[in-house]
Amino acid sequence: MLHSPLSGFIAGLPKAELHVHHVGSASERIVSELAERHPGTVPSDPALLREFFAFTDFAHFIKVYLAVVDLVKTPEDVRYLTYEIGRELAEGQSVRYAELTCTPYTSVLPDEPGKGMAIEAYTEAIEDARVAAERDFGLVLRWIYDIPGESGLPAADATLRFALDHPPEGLVGFGLGGPEIGVPREQFAPHFAAARAAGLHSVPHAGETTGPGTIWTSIRELGAERIGHGTSAAGDPALLAYLAEHRIPLEVCPSSNVATRAVATLAEHPLPVFVDAGVLVTINSDDPPMFGTTLNREYEIAADLLALDASGVADLSAAAVGASFAPDEVKARLLDEIESYAKAVE
Repeated sequence: MLHSPLSGFIAGLPKAELHVHHVGSASERIVSELAERHPGTVPSDPALLREFFAFTDFAHFIKVYLAVVDLVKTPEDVRYLTYEIGRELAEGQSVRYAELTCTPYTSVLPDEPGKGMAIEAYTEAIEDARVAAERDFGLVLRWIYDIPGESGLPAADATLRFALDHPPEGLVGFGLGGPEIGVPREQFAPHFAAARAAGLHSVPHAGETTGPGTIWTSIRELGAERIGHGTSAAGDPALLAYLAEHRIPLEVCPSSNVATRAVATLAEHPLPVFVDAGVLVTINSDDPPMFGTTLNREYEIAADLLALDASGVADLSAAAVGASFAPDEVKARLLDEIESYAKAVE
């Protein structure tokens, strides 16, 4: 595992996390507890869980991910998962603000009567955990509701309905996740238009396992304000120039890109290409326990790839705050905290 001379600095650096999934943030400790509650295909033993998380490609990753999703069966599970994720983000990664990508469709299961939970119960559970996490850990949480693309238009219809008719207080964005191959982005244009009209920000995944055309479509058809991953943008100079000119940030997740085979090795990751082109980047962890990483480690990787010193790493953290949808007062407070921390360490 990479060890950076900046590890200590990074560990204490106040951070914002903008691309991290709700269920995908469940650590071995959390998954073990949920597997104990709901015995089945997912092992509760931590050693066996590590083997279970060893996926071979993106399709296998989705299969593993959905098996963990299936452990979140009740509002109590949702509340436990959310609160404990908040604890680990704040206490383990010095995260002060996070936009957690939630997929309510896979918990409510509106097309499978009798199997899921009511959207009202789901909303109450995440909101109760959000308020408690801010009170107990000083962590400001906000939500991005995303469409599981593999489930098609019915999932998009339901996710939009949840966002518009039952919005949690902390909802700030509307996203699109899941496999990109075979899931055309343009079919979701009406859903994103409606979400944006309601004041939600557009933050789809794009260009992780497909080419730059998916990113162009996400910008032109979905009104993307940030791009999840955007890895393949490196191969399109015109797209890089557009992203830089229009200040559309890329949510970069290096370890995730290697784990899902979007990038062959960390050494070949296009992060330096993005920065050299003037593209705004934020550093994120995606599904950290499943990829054997943490946000701290992703910052170490970024520091290594970009040859950054402590000041440069602090600038990366500040960039994430700037690219966030946090309230202005939260942004100002966190930027001051980052600056004070950097000065104190120097």
